[in-house]
Amino acid sequence: MSFQNEPVSGVQRIGAVIALAEEGAEEYIRLHAAVPPEVLDVLKKANVTNYSIFRRGELLFSYMEYRGSDLAADMATMAGDPATQRWWDLVMPMQRTMRSSPEEDWWAPMEEVFHLA
Repeated sequence: MSFQNEPVSGVQRIGAVIALAEEGAEEYIRLHAAVPPEVLDVLKKANVTNYSIFRRGELLFSYMEYRGSDLAADMATMAGDPATQRWWDLVMPMQRTMRSSPEEDWWAPMEEVFHLA
């Protein structure tokens, strides 16, 4: 993932969006009701906290807070994790990326335009 937001007070708030395949919506929700503990552990080790995914129809919005010092390295470590790769193999076919080229992120990063602390 490559995001533009700059860390504020040691926390980087990150929002991203992707489409959900209508035919996979129920399975996607079911899978996220019981995310494997090893996948959650990898997220925590990658300095990801306060992570949520919201749904509205076929749109998924994710929000997370990053509390580390090297987002690219932590995301690369997470992407190399076998449990995370198995998880992505399950959920990615249910997602429809909004990117316009293969070089862009799978989840489309969003620009933060307002924040109340």
